[in-house]
Amino acid sequence: MTLLVRENRELRDQVAALKHQLDWFKRQLFGSKSERFVPEVHPQQMHLGEALPIPEMMPEERQSVPAHTRRVATSDVAQDSQSVPFFDASRTPIETITLPNPEAADLLPEQYEVIGEKISLRLAQRPGAYVVLKYVRPMIKRLDTQVISCASAPVGVIDGSRADVSFVAGLLLDKFAYHLPLYRQHQRLIDAGFTISRPWLTQLVQQGAALLAPIYQAQFDSIRASRVKAMDETPIKAGREAAGKMKAGYFWPVYGERDEVCFPFFESRRHEHVQQALGLTAVEKAVLLSDGYAAYSAYAQRLGLTHAQCWAHARREIIEAKAIEPEIAAQGLSRIAALYAVEEQIREKKLKGEAKRRHRLIHGKPLVEEFFAWLDRQFDRHGLLPSNPMTKALAYARERRGGLEVFLTDPDVPIDTNHLERALRAIPMGRKAWMFCWTEVGAQHVGIMQSLIVTCRLHGVDPYTYLVDVLQRVGQHPAARVAELTPRLWKQNFGADPLRSDLHKIQT
Repeated sequence: MTLLVRENRELRDQVAALKHQLDWFKRQLFGSKSERFVPEVHPQQMHLGEALPIPEMMPEERQSVPAHTRRVATSDVAQDSQSVPFFDASRTPIETITLPNPEAADLLPEQYEVIGEKISLRLAQRPGAYVVLKYVRPMIKRLDTQVISCASAPVGVIDGSRADVSFVAGLLLDKFAYHLPLYRQHQRLIDAGFTISRPWLTQLVQQGAALLAPIYQAQFDSIRASRVKAMDETPIKAGREAAGKMKAGYFWPVYGERDEVCFPFFESRRHEHVQQALGLTAVEKAVLLSDGYAAYSAYAQRLGLTHAQCWAHARREIIEAKAIEPEIAAQGLSRIAALYAVEEQIREKKLKGEAKRRHRLIHGKPLVEEFFAWLDRQFDRHGLLPSNPMTKALAYARERRGGLEVFLTDPDVPIDTNHLERALRAIPMGRKAWMFCWTEVGAQHVGIMQSLIVTCRLHGVDPYTYLVDVLQRVGQHPAARVAELTPRLWKQNFGADPLRSDLHKIQT
């Protein structure tokens, strides 16, 4: 009998685990992937649209409503756009088209007076929007000396290339910021009337990324010098392993305390890559914020760092097991939601430093202590089986209690790694467009470009303006001061008066 009970229990556990996996796959294919916690509706709470039953004998009340006219719904203000600007006139080329007044068609100029004008604006597009810059260089011969001279051809950012800096910057931005693969850009160029090869575009991307590599390294050095760093990993197919099969590699994005992010590429998910990325030296009171992957805790232990853990990952584990134990999951998620409400109060009040730490200790610490006390009660009361997904979810948080409490006493430590996950979205979004990198070197170039473009976004810098400037500046800027060209410092030093291409000079 005991054997049958044990077998029955094992089968139930196996069915529960398989059901949990099936629910996860269904959610990935068809369901919402949002982790936002929405409390369950009380069973006695009516839904929107429901009404109380009306007694049969209740007289029906009626009310006369006077006739009225409705306001015509406005469109996008295309008729008169003078007071509704939808673009930055300092950065957008404007072509002016003057429409004649039909009433003045048969009148002489002295028969009417122009007393004003109305302006309507339309957003238009030229196919491809590519331009050929034609440099005309007069060649002269001095009559007295008979010497022939001619101005030198303008120097390009890539030696011997016919690509203007504006084209190189646009090519890089289309590929890495807007995820437009090179073969699609090649098709667009052909449709615009250009006869070029696709390998030429590939070479431009490689050469452009190589020019920016020193800036990437300077930015990575700045991140390594940060006291608080966040780190994660995300997969990418890079390099050909066999016919029809690509190698699996990883980006290991690192986010620094100065709102800078870098995407170093490594060929695997092995523990030593954390050390290779961050090095063996750490600043005083350094903190590494991450998820629960053991590679980060091993690195922090080796260097004596404080290892902070991410509350969003602890919450995610409970969400994954919600279908198995919905009541327990709702209780846990509501407690974590209360903790996030405290963080929202800190943002609304714009608390910093000691004020932020004190607010967390007063309002957040009791919630954290009650959460872990609640965890212990779940294990004691319900006797959850080790194979139960909810058991694993709760154990994930309980085993990492020390790391999850770090943010309470250090105001510079975020409650989670969501700021890093938002920054690394460029990689999974790119994977949907270009799927893989043909070589490991190509993956490194992706890391260089995404590091600079994403950091530009974090600091409110226009990536196109930035790339056009630094591609021209990097070759002549002192190597010892290359850090000045990182987006954060570039904004301070050169953002007010950036270098432009000759195309911009023609437009202005």
